Amino acid sequence: MHASADHHHGGGARSILGLRRDPPSYSTDAQTSPSSNGPNGIQEADLESFQKQVAERLHDLLSYSGPEELLSVNWTRRLLDAFLSLHEQFHAITLKVRPPKSTAVDRTLNDFYDRSVKALDVCNAIRDGLEQIRSWGKLLEIVLCSLDSKKRNLGEGQFRRARKALIDLAIGMLDEKDPGAINTHRNRSFGRSNNNNSTTPRDYRSAGNFRSLSWSVSRTWSAAKQIQSIGYNLNYPKGNEITATNGLALAVYTMGVVLLFVMWALVAAIPCQDRGLQVHFAVPRHLGWAGSLMALHEKVLEESKKKERKNACGLLREIYLIEKWSRTVRESIDSLNFPLAEEKVREVRQRVEELNKVFESVNGGLGPLEHQVREVFHCIVRRRTEGTGM
Repeated sequence: MHASADHHHGGGARSILGLRRDPPSYSTDAQTSPSSNGPNGIQEADLESFQKQVAERLHDLLSYSGPEELLSVNWTRRLLDAFLSLHEQFHAITLKVRPPKSTAVDRTLNDFYDRSVKALDVCNAIRDGLEQIRSWGKLLEIVLCSLDSKKRNLGEGQFRRARKALIDLAIGMLDEKDPGAINTHRNRSFGRSNNNNSTTPRDYRSAGNFRSLSWSVSRTWSAAKQIQSIGYNLNYPKGNEITATNGLALAVYTMGVVLLFVMWALVAAIPCQDRGLQVHFAVPRHLGWAGSLMALHEKVLEESKKKERKNACGLLREIYLIEKWSRTVRESIDSLNFPLAEEKVREVRQRVEELNKVFESVNGGLGPLEHQVREVFHCIVRRRTEGTGM
């Protein structure tokens, strides 16, 4: 993605529609009367408010990005919550330009909708990744049941059962690191849900080309290439484009960057086919949300470069903790000699307790996270269908 900082505003009043280049620090406060409407019915206050909300949501996410929180299940849920909230506000703005329509507005909106459709495959791939993590959780459950701290006496058979589950877990996680070992047939599109709150197959028929992108993920599908496709030609709008769309082009650009960042972060965190982080973010610094977004991008990249995370199948913090504590418990079991010394039993149980904390986090968080990914999927389908009138 390339968003050149050279496309700054020209002269005029300091506002979205004023196209002012200086000062470089962009103001997100609405500085016009609520009755200041453009020819398309958009209030400048709405556009300013949207920019401000993006800045606030990204700042909040950044403030919750400490070593213990970054890329955790809870952090990822906050990320998706921010996306859903901003997408709804963005959609409300787009409704104010229809009618009337204009060629410039149509072109700008269609560019965003085409870009957002490409995110549907990412959502499906992320669902598969969450399902894989859930299967690891089942192996953790076997370990925890076998070495339950409530059991007074732990026998050799219980340790053997736990050890086998830990070995299966290690093999499963190793397979996910090998692109050739990933099962690409397990994908199930969110579009097949019969939930009353979900988009029905009829919506897909009306959406025309959705099926080719969202119905399944092929063997050759690549998360890295899909992210690059979402960010392709995502440039900061020129002054005449902002003027021609009464400021909408800037809102579309902003939402496009948010979409790209969210999908990129999901692919970074969750195991999926042909993951990759090779996307270049370059947003003009004068935008009020640019600093937070670039800081978040840098934090994720720094995490990916850590020695213990370089070859991870996903940067989700819980994946790292599963790998760390399952390995530690397995090493403790391997060092046991029977009959067991009380000290060794205590050591194993302490490490199992740490593993239990990870299991509880995964077990409690994956369901809500998957629900949010599903919400993102259907939100994109629904809003695109409404926006294009298909």
